[in-house]
Amino acid sequence: MIQAGKTLLVATRNRGKSKEFREAFEKIGIDVKDLHDVEGIPDIEETGTTFEENAFLKAKTVADIVGMPVLADDSGLCVDALDGAPGVYSARYAGEPANDAANNKKLLRELEGRSVESPSSQEELGDAKLLSTARFMCSLVLYDPSDDSKLHAEGSVEGYILSKQRGDGGFGYDPLFWLPSHGRSMAELSLEEKNAISHRGNALKRLLASIAQ
Repeated sequence: MIQAGKTLLVATRNRGKSKEFREAFEKIGIDVKDLHDVEGIPDIEETGTTFEENAFLKAKTVADIVGMPVLADDSGLCVDALDGAPGVYSARYAGEPANDAANNKKLLRELEGRSVESPSSQEELGDAKLLSTARFMCSLVLYDPSDDSKLHAEGSVEGYILSKQRGDGGFGYDPLFWLPSHGRSMAELSLEEKNAISHRGNALKRLLASIAQ
């Protein structure tokens, strides 16, 4: 399995994700590249029914092409009022091509007319309300084709869906994901704050602990 001084390819073209991974792995001496740094990687159809299945599918497919360790993640938003949707379809909730603005707009449309009791003060929420409990889920799979080894880790973070977007940081559903513990949306956190509590941050901590063993 990968060690300090080696290079890890992250199977994503999302620069926000790449930045999070790069900052985490550089602390243990591993250089991170993403799909912007390599050629010939096709779009991979995510046919799995779980986050782990999709993450492994992406990691192994890319690793078999490039011949080096690959980290892939599949993550998404699970909204209780929508029976866990959008779930594994989070990135393409509003259809193809993937579009954060369209996904957020559809989520608010699906939750129209709903509300839940708020653990936060109205002063914190401003003119917004909370529509449903929800959680971000992340599954990470690191696959090394040299020895056919696989590491898997999962993480989650609990929160609520806001009726209005707040903050201009992060990406995806971050502006609609409210964290009562911080009195802010995920998009209002600094990258350091987000990595400390996010689903991807939690999964990364578990993965890095496994690598260190």
